[in-house]
Amino acid sequence: MSRQVFLYDPPDRFVAGTVGLPGRRTFFLQASSGQRVTSVALEKAQVAALAERMDELLDEVVRRSGGSAAVPAVAPTEVSDTAPLETPIEEEFRVGTMALAWDGDEQCMIIEAQALVELDADSEEDLAEAEERMLQDEENGPPMLRVRLTGTQARAFAKRALDVVNAGRPPCPLCSLPLDPEGHVCPRQNGYRRGE
Repeated sequence: MSRQVFLYDPPDRFVAGTVGLPGRRTFFLQASSGQRVTSVALEKAQVAALAERMDELLDEVVRRSGGSAAVPAVAPTEVSDTAPLETPIEEEFRVGTMALAWDGDEQCMIIEAQALVELDADSEEDLAEAEERMLQDEENGPPMLRVRLTGTQARAFAKRALDVVNAGRPPCPLCSLPLDPEGHVCPRQNGYRRGE
């Protein structure tokens, strides 16, 4: 079966969003262009890592260009996107591997999110080889979402993604684990329940 690539170059909209209540949220990346919408599921930590790495990469682009790159230092408010995900949300796949790159010629960021694939190997070395072969296989690799964003779009995405991640349950002031509305068993309180 040939690889399915969902390409948005550039998208009309590319956002991170959630479905569900804090503590039980499902995170999505959603790209859209015209009537076409692609939604892929991923973990909260993946969204946070993607947004943080995008900001770091954009900061590095600005630094190396001496400020001449078309990348804003912060996300401009006029491109802020606070709208919910487009519905219906139909998950194409669950993300396993992500990659980021800056195309200096086109002055854009490239984001790739590949489907989670389970590999069967006898040793760590065999597993590493199988992973490398699979990721390099352009014809038969796992499904992939590939999005190309301007510096401004990338900054706006990263800001929204971090806002979405931080909109969850507040952390416990003692152990930093998330607090549920009914409290939680705090390891720093020797197992006693701690409320807000």
